[in-house]
Amino acid sequence: MSLVQTNESTNLYLRAAQCLQASDVEVKLQLAAQLRKDWQSGQLSRQPVELPDIKQAGHPAAPQLVHPRDLSKRSLASDEGRLALIHAVTHIEFNAINLACDALCRFQSMPDDYYSDWVRVAAEEAEHFALLRNRLRQSGRDYGDWPAHNGLWDMAQRTAHDCLVRMALVPRMMEARGLDVTPGMMKRFAQVGDAETVEVLGVILRDEIGHVEMGSRWFQYLCQQRDLDPEETYFALLDEYLHGEIRCPLHKDARRQAGFSEPELIRLEAICKRGKAL
Repeated sequence: MSLVQTNESTNLYLRAAQCLQASDVEVKLQLAAQLRKDWQSGQLSRQPVELPDIKQAGHPAAPQLVHPRDLSKRSLASDEGRLALIHAVTHIEFNAINLACDALCRFQSMPDDYYSDWVRVAAEEAEHFALLRNRLRQSGRDYGDWPAHNGLWDMAQRTAHDCLVRMALVPRMMEARGLDVTPGMMKRFAQVGDAETVEVLGVILRDEIGHVEMGSRWFQYLCQQRDLDPEETYFALLDEYLHGEIRCPLHKDARRQAGFSEPELIRLEAICKRGKAL
């Protein structure tokens, strides 16, 4: 079936799919914001709909998408390097809008609160993108000026078959990694005198703790529904999809706020240390 091309639909899943497939940046941002507004005001229904299997999220012609190994290293020693790093984070936030919309329209049998959570995530990721893009524009650059990779969406495709796997490996693995690295980035930007970007990253870190917590909560819900042990299931999935490779350091305080248990943190840290030893 073809998707509606306006935001006049009152179906949550169609509206989320429309935002997911939008390739124009301004349209995607507007659709994400309106999706939250209309869901919160009770204007959207959850009548199940049959959607095509969306293999590629909508994105503009630029940035060019390349393999991660083809991206040059981003050093804050120059303005160009600083802006390239801001661009990389901007692209992550753009992809995060798509992942939130995909989580909304792909998995249509979750409780209402699940959709309230991911509608909020989609809108907040759009706000993060706009904040970071504004930093680029203030320096005379823009989103699309550097190449980027599609790693987040690739993981969305790998987890498209199961909401439990999606919650484990996108919010609780890939986005949780953002919790680990953002404080270090904030420190680096502070050292080069970019206080404005530090402030933006602080907003993003605060919100992303909440996003990962949502992933933790729904992962645990699905484990309970299937009578699975959450900790053992999580580490089995990490081993299956990442072969147990976890990067250090861990931002343990942020991960605790985001729903990680002490036993999980101990096991994650042990995997980190084992990987370093190898």
